[in-house]
Amino acid sequence: MKLLNLQRLVQHEDLNFLLTNRVPRIALTRFMGWFSQIRSPLLCRLSIAVWRLFTDLDLGEAKQQRFASLHDCFIRELKEGARPIDTDPAVLSSPCDAIVGACGPVAGTTVFQAKGFPYQLRDLFGPSQDTSPFHDGQYVTLRLTSAMYHRFHAPADAEVQHVTHLSGDTWNVNPIALQRVEKLFCRNERAVLRMTLAEGGHPLALVPVAAILVASLRLHFVNLLLHVRYRGPNEISCRAACRKGDELGWFQHGSTIIVFAPAGFTLADGIQTGSRIRMGQALMRLPAGPAADPA
Repeated sequence: MKLLNLQRLVQHEDLNFLLTNRVPRIALTRFMGWFSQIRSPLLCRLSIAVWRLFTDLDLGEAKQQRFASLHDCFIRELKEGARPIDTDPAVLSSPCDAIVGACGPVAGTTVFQAKGFPYQLRDLFGPSQDTSPFHDGQYVTLRLTSAMYHRFHAPADAEVQHVTHLSGDTWNVNPIALQRVEKLFCRNERAVLRMTLAEGGHPLALVPVAAILVASLRLHFVNLLLHVRYRGPNEISCRAACRKGDELGWFQHGSTIIVFAPAGFTLADGIQTGSRIRMGQALMRLPAGPAADPA
């Protein structure tokens, strides 16, 4: 009963917002990054036990069951076959396990993080990026909770051609914060991954957005760890071919990925705010016919 009352207290909106946002976010994030790397199986087991008091953490699908550190648990791999990939070439599969947030058409250049809280593509992508391929396009916000599988994967056969890193804050990205903090995604640490699909040559963008506690992003195709202390180049060119379902990298804690596609793409059946999706399931459908010239 006491545990249930504690969970209800933490879930109260005002208290939740206070505990997860009105704190020294970046300092706490750096501390948690250090703490999660401590290699102590006993400390890890105790930390996981506390973690489970507040989340629905399920390690049944994890490839390994014992971890030397919280970091190892955060970035755990899954057993072979745990996430079947939709093989239809006309389908973009979800890059991650997630709860679907705001989604639907981009209104010209305006996107919504929550009802009544718009932001502009240029503010999210940064001043160096051409956002015109995604004007009047489609987007899906995918929120990874702390207990979810934290690795993300290619939604289609594609080539990753550019990464833009934008430094920022580490606001919590839960629905409570999204309904209170304007342009939250545009304030947080994030990266913009620009891709070209093998099917039709369509452009695609994945925007991983960091959040409080462990705001670190590892990408396999560039030898960098993007995090709040990163001071390297913001513009990173690459030519990394990937197959649908290939692992692209991981978050070291829960966060968000926003997927942007051009006009003509449509949301897959069942994709709506609040629905749960697993990596590999259908997220969007490609338009019929060749891609339009972005110019």
